[in-house]
Amino acid sequence: MESRQEHILLVDGMALLFRSFFATAVSGQFMVNSQGLPTNGVQGFMKHLFMAAEHADPTHIIICWDMGSKTFRNEVYQDYKSNRNAPPVELIPQFDLAKEVAGRFNLSNVGVSGYEADDCIGTLAKEYKGERKVSVVSGDQDLLQLLDEGIEIMLIQKGFGNYKTYTKNGFVEEKGITPEQFIDVKALMGDTSDGYPGVKGIGEKTAMKLIQEHGDIEGILQNLSSLTPSQKKKIEADLDMLHLSRKLAEIHCQVPLDVKLSECVWNQVSSEHLDVVEEMELKVLRRYLLGSNVMLPVSG
Repeated sequence: MESRQEHILLVDGMALLFRSFFATAVSGQFMVNSQGLPTNGVQGFMKHLFMAAEHADPTHIIICWDMGSKTFRNEVYQDYKSNRNAPPVELIPQFDLAKEVAGRFNLSNVGVSGYEADDCIGTLAKEYKGERKVSVVSGDQDLLQLLDEGIEIMLIQKGFGNYKTYTKNGFVEEKGITPEQFIDVKALMGDTSDGYPGVKGIGEKTAMKLIQEHGDIEGILQNLSSLTPSQKKKIEADLDMLHLSRKLAEIHCQVPLDVKLSECVWNQVSSEHLDVVEEMELKVLRRYLLGSNVMLPVSG
């Protein structure tokens, strides 16, 4: 029998946990267990992860995490992400709990202090593409810059199990720019959620148009005289911030990671994993697993 091509699913643990937490927190459903631990984010996170595994059918799964709130980007720009509120008190214990639950399901957790989950995803995606297929699951559009031959990005849409899947060619067709040019678009327009401003007064539409016309930031700067007086003035006034924003927008794909792929093999969920679910009182997850295709038939 012909052996199957390896297919790595890289999971943006941060994006999925935050998304799951806030989806239920709005109505106050924190799902507190008998130890007093809220589990709403963890249960949604695991459900998202298993649904993505069902959808992508990978041979390996690796979950990437931020490790602490400060990264090398804060050294470059101290206001990076400083506009974000501290995580709600009910979410804080769930960061460790999510990793613990994933670990108990024999899933690999990866993170390096000083780097973001995105940087770990980028490093692994670029390393594994080629002989293997790579899929990334997240809710974060920033990751679209990683699209390449052999790398697809599954962006979670509303609800569970709905994805908008991008390939490199599909992205170029839809946006009229390459994934790499997307970094320059972000540098121009800035990112309010990450707290870097880009060029004041230049929004997404203008940023896209300028990059489509001039190729990249260097191309724009070499042709400033061909821009409208207003665009020229804005870019000249914010030149330092433009270069800085470009550094902040780019995912760093050379994180020092030590990942053994042989330890990241994905096997379906077995009945012994249900014991973990029972022990941690993850009722929503239990209901989902018993009705899903990721669960091996319970014998006996």
